[in-house]
Amino acid sequence: MRTAYSVETVRNAERELMARLPEGALMQRAAAGLAAACAQVLARVAGRVYGSRVVLLVGSGDNGGDALYAGARLARRGAGVTALLLAPERAHAGGLAALRRAGGRVADAGTASGSAGESIARADLVVDGIVGIGGKGGLREAAVPLADAAARSRAAVVAVDLPSGVDADTGQVRGDVVRADLTVTFGTHKPGLLIDPAREYAGAVRLVDIGLPLPAEAAELEALQHADAARLLPVPAAESDKYRRGVVGIAAGSARYPGAAVLAVAGALRGGAGAVRYVGPAGDAVIARFPETLVSDQGPERAGRVQAWVVGPGAGDDAATVAQVLAAKVPVLIDADGLRLADADAVRARTAPTLMTPHAGEAAALLGVAREEVEGARLASVRELAARYGATVLLKGSTTLVASAKGGPVRVNATGTSWLATAGSGDVLSGLAGSLLAAGLSAVDAGSVAAYLHGLAGRFAAQGAPAGAHDVAASIPRAWRDVRGN
Repeated sequence: MRTAYSVETVRNAERELMARLPEGALMQRAAAGLAAACAQVLARVAGRVYGSRVVLLVGSGDNGGDALYAGARLARRGAGVTALLLAPERAHAGGLAALRRAGGRVADAGTASGSAGESIARADLVVDGIVGIGGKGGLREAAVPLADAAARSRAAVVAVDLPSGVDADTGQVRGDVVRADLTVTFGTHKPGLLIDPAREYAGAVRLVDIGLPLPAEAAELEALQHADAARLLPVPAAESDKYRRGVVGIAAGSARYPGAAVLAVAGALRGGAGAVRYVGPAGDAVIARFPETLVSDQGPERAGRVQAWVVGPGAGDDAATVAQVLAAKVPVLIDADGLRLADADAVRARTAPTLMTPHAGEAAALLGVAREEVEGARLASVRELAARYGATVLLKGSTTLVASAKGGPVRVNATGTSWLATAGSGDVLSGLAGSLLAAGLSAVDAGSVAAYLHGLAGRFAAQGAPAGAHDVAASIPRAWRDVRGN
């Protein structure tokens, strides 16, 4: 499991570790990892470290010191290193001395603005050490021209700990920021490196272990890896039958949107449950595509035995069906139109697990805010929804988040692809997650495992080209096998 910790927790762990180490040892660990990563980037973009041109953008914090010490290591290997200081009087003294001893050059970024831009334009590598993990509110005015010059240059940009200007704790972007090709982060991931919009500025992320004593229970985010997903996937035992494996009910579709029902059933059939019951007006379309589906023309209350329900995809204005499903004593997933039709008090009153799966627009409507507010503060939004409705919430999007009403770490999914932004993709995800609920997974596990498989399936289906939601559903078995290593 990949984890991310808040700035406060990281700072506390750093203080605890520094109290046990010689002065400066922790910064040297970070600088060594940073320099090694930069050397690998230089080998790729310039062919070698010796003779390459490196520009350090140095602020007044500790990550400016990390950049200076790493620059000194690169200079000793023959790179031409120039440090542009945004606050010369507050730059890290030890790092400056080390860089100068190694033959590096130092310039005041404010008084050498023209030559600073020229240095960046000629560089093979730019190291962003402007603002550390405590920075808030975007870049300060003096740093913006340097970030712009780096963006216009042909240099690779490596960020120290995280791109300057992004919010480490929330992933929010409130102004100008540095866009990195690689972020070298120390000790642990920070939430902003895993959550959009900040994540898109981080590029690839490399974690350097510096020995921080981080308590597992204090993690802010968790991201499943293959081994975690494989451990959670339901696997039938020798004595299993379709009922022991779980039966998922799908109450979806309408005369106007029969395809939503077909796609939700497609996802459910590939989710591990033993059987899928469909209830709704799109029965003919469902049975024509998936004859193994148990189709009923009765309402949810008379559909037969199910271990979990999915309600809402393409449901139109069928509030009565949504209300019947919410009254069931089994886990329920609410998606799409169901989110609009569900009575909030009825959701909060449920005693069985509830999983809500809005996209940003639906989440904004539920919270009574603008969509842009949700997209800019995804972590805060998913937590607020979970708390307000007393439910587990899966917030779909470029970084899918899963939050429990009970608190604890928020799950973030790392397998998504922009090709999943296609009509019907969310219906497939709902069916898949509902099937995992019926197979016995908790709401958090069902949501996060479904998102993980769905993201992998999207990658396999697209492979760099457009793919439809039915292609994503058809690729779920491949994703399942990939996770399980068979």
